[in-house]
Amino acid sequence: MRRQAEQDAATPGPVTPGSATPGSVTPDDLDQAVQLALAVLREADSAAWDGKAGALEWDCWETVEHLADDLFAYAAQLGPRQPPMDGEVPFVWEPRRPGGPSNAIHANRAAGPAGLLQVLEASGALLIAMVRTTPPTTRSYHGFGVSDPEGFAAMGVVETLVHTYDLAEGLGLTWAPPADVCARVLHRLFPDVPSGDDPWPTLLWATGRGELPGQARRTSWRWYGEPRG
Repeated sequence: MRRQAEQDAATPGPVTPGSATPGSVTPDDLDQAVQLALAVLREADSAAWDGKAGALEWDCWETVEHLADDLFAYAAQLGPRQPPMDGEVPFVWEPRRPGGPSNAIHANRAAGPAGLLQVLEASGALLIAMVRTTPPTTRSYHGFGVSDPEGFAAMGVVETLVHTYDLAEGLGLTWAPPADVCARVLHRLFPDVPSGDDPWPTLLWATGRGELPGQARRTSWRWYGEPRG
């Protein structure tokens, strides 16, 4: 989600306080999200990976590569002893076709879907490990706000949940992540989103992927990576 056109900046609206704070986003939340996504994606027909991923312009294979690339990139931002505060760690991100995702991470097509998902799992493990081992006072650059390890974990969870939704649509699978994890990432990254509704549909609405009663569908959106006070 570093370079997607869907992430046009939106002006934050009023915060609707919830009845209780759902708690912090943890490395265990990210681990759970990645493992649940892998379990669902392993059910896909091997011939379905060239189809479009939901409403995205990418096919399902490219979308998994993009997700793996995001998780890798967030881990990389936490890697240096002095994390960058004004830009991304300068890996080369480039598409392999016009209109494809700009990635540093690509899976070997000869390894098939099992290899693709292994690349995703490995990238997720890098971010999980970095969040577990990086001091919580660490700060690093992200285009939607200089963030801390919890923030990068939350970004990784959102990437995993919503792109698995895209993939499930394209692959004909069912995907319904845990409500408590959705609630924690909404609280951490989306202070402009009304609380109190079912967290998963709310997260889909917050990321421009669904409808929410009483709310206009989002055509532009962003999250807010700065640590919550």
